[in-house]
Amino acid sequence: MTPALVVFDLDGTLLDTHVDLVESLNHTIAALDLAPVSYDDLTHLVGHGAKVMIERACKLQGHSLEPDALPALLDRFIAHYTQNMPGRTEPYPGLVAAMDQLRASGYKLAVCTNKLEGLARTLLDRLELTGYFDAITGGDTFAVRKPDAGHLLGTIQMAGGDPRRVLMVGDSANDILVARNAGVPSIAVPFGYSDVPIETLEPTQIILHFSELTPDLVESLIGAFVPSASAE
Repeated sequence: MTPALVVFDLDGTLLDTHVDLVESLNHTIAALDLAPVSYDDLTHLVGHGAKVMIERACKLQGHSLEPDALPALLDRFIAHYTQNMPGRTEPYPGLVAAMDQLRASGYKLAVCTNKLEGLARTLLDRLELTGYFDAITGGDTFAVRKPDAGHLLGTIQMAGGDPRRVLMVGDSANDILVARNAGVPSIAVPFGYSDVPIETLEPTQIILHFSELTPDLVESLIGAFVPSASAE
């Protein structure tokens, strides 16, 4: 039997990144003389990429952002975030032990995030987690990004996985939707950055702690999964 591939979202799923993201965002919008925003303001924006965070933080502050101003602001964000990472970012409790168990059982692991690939790789490198993953893809790796099925399917291909033996783990609508669009089962975690109760997204399974992410659970979800008729 082909080893299963477990694909993880990054922000809010593998790693608690919100403090550092908001700090870099506030550093960025300070160039526009805008007041700082809080994590509570941006819960629904973390995980959608830096560009969206900047645009919506400006909108939140009533600032009309000119399109030609965005590239310089994005560069400012990336420079600050890269310089300071990993900062206070850390893996969620139980994650590393769960990945160790999955790897020891022969499973492949991958990351599929809307974060820029370079930022994702640098962050994982500095946390000494890169070696766990057979593929790491970001929002700029392909021509499409989550929730487009192409992002997940491309990640599966890069990791050498079989699309019939894949499980997606995430914390937000983009993660559950990309799994549904690609025709694979999903696990949702409730401790991430979703702006709606995670159960309303109708994942295949919800886990409260990574200690629940076992080989037995992966096999049971993959084995029992029937793709919806709307899966692309």
